Amino acid sequence: MVNPTDPVANPVGPVRGVRRGKRHKRRVLHRPAPASIPGSFAIAPDAPQPIIRVTHFGPDHCNEKQVERAADLTPFLAMPGVTWVNIDGLGDRAILTAIGELFQLHLLTLADIANVHQRPKVEAYDRYLYLVTRMQSDEHPLESEQVSIVLGDRWVLSVQERGGDCFGSVRNRIRRGKGRAREYGADYLAYLLVDAVVDQYFPVVDRLSEQLERLEDEVLFRPSSDVIAIVHDVRRELLGVRRTIWPQRDAINLLLRDESPQIRAEARIYFRDVYDHCVQLIDMCETYRELTQGLMDLHLSVMSNRMNEVVKVLTIIATIFIPLTFIAGVYGMNFDAARSPWNMPELSWYYGYPATVILMAVIAIGMVGYFIKQGWLFAGSTQLPQSESASMTSTVADVRRRIPASSPTASTNPGQNHNSTG
Repeated sequence: MVNPTDPVANPVGPVRGVRRGKRHKRRVLHRPAPASIPGSFAIAPDAPQPIIRVTHFGPDHCNEKQVERAADLTPFLAMPGVTWVNIDGLGDRAILTAIGELFQLHLLTLADIANVHQRPKVEAYDRYLYLVTRMQSDEHPLESEQVSIVLGDRWVLSVQERGGDCFGSVRNRIRRGKGRAREYGADYLAYLLVDAVVDQYFPVVDRLSEQLERLEDEVLFRPSSDVIAIVHDVRRELLGVRRTIWPQRDAINLLLRDESPQIRAEARIYFRDVYDHCVQLIDMCETYRELTQGLMDLHLSVMSNRMNEVVKVLTIIATIFIPLTFIAGVYGMNFDAARSPWNMPELSWYYGYPATVILMAVIAIGMVGYFIKQGWLFAGSTQLPQSESASMTSTVADVRRRIPASSPTASTNPGQNHNSTG
């Protein structure tokens, strides 16, 4: 999985031309048949084969190993210390069933692990605590991958849909014995995993924020249909992040509110920090969504103003030619001046034609001068009027001022303060 904090792997490309193509086709989720037996689950045909990795650690040691069978995990669970079992892939029903039997998981828990359409939640059982969270997908910003975390007394089981995750920093911390990762128990490890999943959304929201800043200039000075399409796509991505984080916040809140024997009081305060991060992400998504709505309104105002400018110029041209057309029409009626002295006697004037042309030129120049004096012509660029532009700019600025000061736009690493101690 691509590291979302890597600026090389996640470059912020130019605004114009981004996301212009076919709409993303959502992947098909394989669900159990309607009215199926509780606890049953369906294995997707394209699901990768499970890869089981075990990390056993204590204050003074850390052992990592990849095993082939669930039975190979028994010696690690019998030893003192904390055992972290991570499974990448859900393509083998037999391995999943063996894992469920080894850790004595309820059938409903095993079904929720295999059926990857679950909403983030927390479920308490007698011997363990089951958490569901959703990790940002590396395939598309609007997709997320389910991560199931089962917390026991001295062990943590994490199951992912496919290989690649955001737990690299957690693994390095355990290997190097950095912070409290080895000293604390399994509940602190569960906190580190949930915190890593939540914190990976900050670079995503930060990238969208930087994109919105460039879109403001695009909307003001180079408005086009491509720009408004990109603004709409950014709004959809923000909605996807919010839709993932909102139930995650509710799940963490439930975890904080209800007592659980698997989470000690000293570890519960760290989950409160994860809850704060979820609230902050939701606030940022709501603020940036308001900003996208403001950009859409600003785009419509700019395009409407440009259209008004075009119509104004055409109207002025038509207005100038109205008297000229009247004069040309009058003298184009071909009355015979020889039959009556009232039939356009000026047609027989010696300087009739030059006088008429000069009259028409004077009328046209006079009207152009009057229009310029009134400010109807050559009054400025085709941007928004000063009052309207200032109003729209102040609206965008007001939305930006409501962004939390501790957001990633003000800090390059939003989780640095608490992660440095973990």
